[in-house]
Amino acid sequence: MEKKIVIVGAGYSGILTAKKLAKKFKKNNDVSITIIDKNPFHTMLTELHEVAANRVDEDSIKISLKKVFAGRKVDVKLDTVTSIDFSKKTVVGAGTSYKYDVLVLAAGSKPTFYGVPGAEEYTFKLWSYEDAVLLKDHIHNTFRKAACEPNAEVRKKLLSFYVVGAGFTGVEMIGELAEYVPILCEKYEINRQEVTMVNVDGLSRPIPNLPEKLSNKVAKRMNKMGIELIMNATVSAVGTDFIELKQNDKVLHNTAGTVIWAAGIQSADVTQEAGKTLELTRGGRIQVDTYLRSVKDENVYITGDNMFYIPEGEERPVPQMVENCEQCADVAAHNIACAITGQGSMEVYKPSFHGVMVCIGGRYGVAHVGLPNHFFSLPSFFAMFAKHFINIIYFIQVLGWNKIFSYIKHEFFTVRNCRSFVGGHFSNRTPSFLLMPLRVWLGAVWVYEGVMKIVEGWFKGPKLTGFFGGANSWYNSILNITTSTPGGTDAVSSATAAAATPTPAVADAVASATGAATDAAGAVADAIGQVLVHFNFLNIFKVIFVSGKDLASSTISDLAFKLDVPAMNWFVNTFILPHAAVQTAMQIFIVLAEILIGLALIGGLLTTPAAALSLILNFMFVTTTGLYLNTFWMIFAGVAVLIGGGRTLGLDYYAMPGLKKLWKRIPLVRKLYIYND
Repeated sequence: MEKKIVIVGAGYSGILTAKKLAKKFKKNNDVSITIIDKNPFHTMLTELHEVAANRVDEDSIKISLKKVFAGRKVDVKLDTVTSIDFSKKTVVGAGTSYKYDVLVLAAGSKPTFYGVPGAEEYTFKLWSYEDAVLLKDHIHNTFRKAACEPNAEVRKKLLSFYVVGAGFTGVEMIGELAEYVPILCEKYEINRQEVTMVNVDGLSRPIPNLPEKLSNKVAKRMNKMGIELIMNATVSAVGTDFIELKQNDKVLHNTAGTVIWAAGIQSADVTQEAGKTLELTRGGRIQVDTYLRSVKDENVYITGDNMFYIPEGEERPVPQMVENCEQCADVAAHNIACAITGQGSMEVYKPSFHGVMVCIGGRYGVAHVGLPNHFFSLPSFFAMFAKHFINIIYFIQVLGWNKIFSYIKHEFFTVRNCRSFVGGHFSNRTPSFLLMPLRVWLGAVWVYEGVMKIVEGWFKGPKLTGFFGGANSWYNSILNITTSTPGGTDAVSSATAAAATPTPAVADAVASATGAATDAAGAVADAIGQVLVHFNFLNIFKVIFVSGKDLASSTISDLAFKLDVPAMNWFVNTFILPHAAVQTAMQIFIVLAEILIGLALIGGLLTTPAAALSLILNFMFVTTTGLYLNTFWMIFAGVAVLIGGGRTLGLDYYAMPGLKKLWKRIPLVRKLYIYND
């Protein structure tokens, strides 16, 4: 008989629970998994402030549920859950009803207004994708209106921004706004001094979850950004153009054009409605047992923000944070699998949290991280790095490479106004069409080199013994090393033999095309070169940098670099050089690769794989024959055209959209997320 698992909510815990369950039951056709959400996408709630203050595109915080569950046994239903009938085991939605055997309640949270008059009606919220987009448009329009407002008092009111709440959401929102304001002021020619930004909270310091020292650093940073902090003050009323504060015995009536409410959350309506049957606690959270089941119904599991659970040995309930959502999803999925299959032991939820971090704008952050009883603080740069790294870890779980690439693109490659902790150093500002001449020239050199090898007879017989042996002998002569080749000849004789071949020592598939070739036997006979670097790293590899002449007489075409890797040498000497047929096959492969890479780069077709293969070939040459320094430009050119080099003035402009569509249709590709949008 089929067992039905229904998950209400596609937030952090809901989406991860569904994916983990799908993995556990992927071969079990007797179990169905349904996830219900009012939106067809998962929203990155921790990144809403970045959209609201226009640091990243609004689409960057959305993750399509269809893409998340592609190729997985999860049925996504777009519906709004209105109630749950626990006696009939039915989830009631606005569109239809859903029967369940096991229910996961992960409906998330919503803002709470603590009964403050006008708070819900006259403030902007920051708890959904729609909230972030609405606030972004409002902030932009406010500055646009202020720029055209002649009345100074009206303009001051318009440019007064209050954020209520000095927790994570409030501080990150006001920090992003403070970073965005100078940009808007410059754009609309508004005096920065006319803008008022205030963060209000009834607590004594911002981010009370942090140690006091770090809270003080946060406050200092906010003050430096022009943010006024009003602590120990509660909001008593909000109107269309004012905010009323109560601080000690004083009541402050302040003009406010924009009030953003970030003062706290409570469970979603459906959770609070469910709590009338289950055991409801403060904040609308539902009491669970050690296995994350409702204490009133063992068929109902509560995860994420909706759960109220105090771990053994702790005094406070688990926080409503992403890390709790991630960890409880794993335990809930495991316990549901045990309950349905009757196999294995159920797991007690023992969360281990690794700290907290907060960003004040895109350039500055603080973090208090570590293991239980071993926490430490991170400097700003490393705090921001940790924040992005943790986001990437989450994205690996949710949408793999697709979302990682998108995230890095939005946070670093296309970041606006250098609003990143690495500034704008990685932002793509150079028009890509300027790379076209470099791409074509790189391709032409590869084609020329491949054609010349055909002329030299690389299709007719083995050449690699002399090709590799002559190069090695040249290096060894400068290093004063006497070695034997696989054929038993010494350095000089192998170099002499190499001189009879068209391709000289040290020159590889690239160097011969640049005119940097030298006579191998002559190089050994002269042996007047100079060693610049000869470094052995634990016999794993050697870095060799030499000049074919004395340094004072050298030009860049005399300087050669080699990365000598014993493992590579062993492979070449064992599997390639002793066999003439293998040598010829390898030669044919190299020639064809060079010509095809060159043609692809010239035409701008499949530029990324062509550039990647170009780099791989160059790496092979560096580890076998080495490269003259005047050919290293090909490595750097390959890197330059690696991403998007063919999308302008190249065939990729026409081919890639169609190829991407075909690629994304492959079921395995969708399931593994090995594509980008």
